[in-house]
Amino acid sequence: MDERTRQAERFEGERARLRAMAYRMLGSVSEADDAVQETWLRLGRTDAAGIENLGGWLTTVAARVCLNMLRARESRREEPLGASAPEPVAGHRDGGAPEEEAILADSVGLALLVVLDTLSPAERIAFVLHDLFAVPFDEIAPMIERSPTATRQLASRARRRVKGVSPAPAADPALQRRVVEAFLTATRGGDFDALVRLLHPDVVLRADPAVIPTPTPVVVRGARTVAEGAMAAMGRARSTRTGLVDGTAGLVMAPGGRLFLVLAFTITDGVITGIDVIADPERLRRIDIAVLDA
Repeated sequence: MDERTRQAERFEGERARLRAMAYRMLGSVSEADDAVQETWLRLGRTDAAGIENLGGWLTTVAARVCLNMLRARESRREEPLGASAPEPVAGHRDGGAPEEEAILADSVGLALLVVLDTLSPAERIAFVLHDLFAVPFDEIAPMIERSPTATRQLASRARRRVKGVSPAPAADPALQRRVVEAFLTATRGGDFDALVRLLHPDVVLRADPAVIPTPTPVVVRGARTVAEGAMAAMGRARSTRTGLVDGTAGLVMAPGGRLFLVLAFTITDGVITGIDVIADPERLRRIDIAVLDA
């Protein structure tokens, strides 16, 4: 048996699960099949022999394909699926095998799909992967380019909506801005103790590889460790300004008017629980940024 045949057999063993996952994310059998097909094509362009965990690799690739499809759907401002019933499983054009259709139908009523369609793409991916497929938040976070803490919050917000409970009120924007400004002031002034007070003891900072030249994102945990890192960046803080990062208070560094990096904060009960440091040009292009101070 040649390598291509073995690769195809391994993929077929995962197809039903991938299709069920994609259907829950997209609410459309035809789009789910397209996502699975794209995942297969990407596998064909990859050296499968070097993939230790094929199931995990396929989950990651399929989720990212679905996320791109959801984002494209939003950017085209298509009519939401909730306005017209999600595509049912029965009568699919490709006539999927009965066992596959059973997997799709299990626990996926039209009502659930309609609710899922009210979620943002990131919320939908986080909820489906974690709550329906038991994928850990640490594995989901890189797929949606968020910290594990932020990913957990997205899934929690989605879960409340799916259960018919309105999401908790958004955090006070004024409080968020005060916390972020206090963080910047403490960093500029080298006030280590003030920084530690602003940070949750279990705060998580995640920096993408464009911030620090490493093969994978850097993850730092703990208030004192994060505060020490902020002290090391005190010089950069002098060219940093407060701003809105995707509508939430954050920090923006743009020396000479050229965007260099942003810090996105997760703030809970007045303390910082998560910081995402983003410098990758492609990620920066997808962020809505507005500088608040001069």
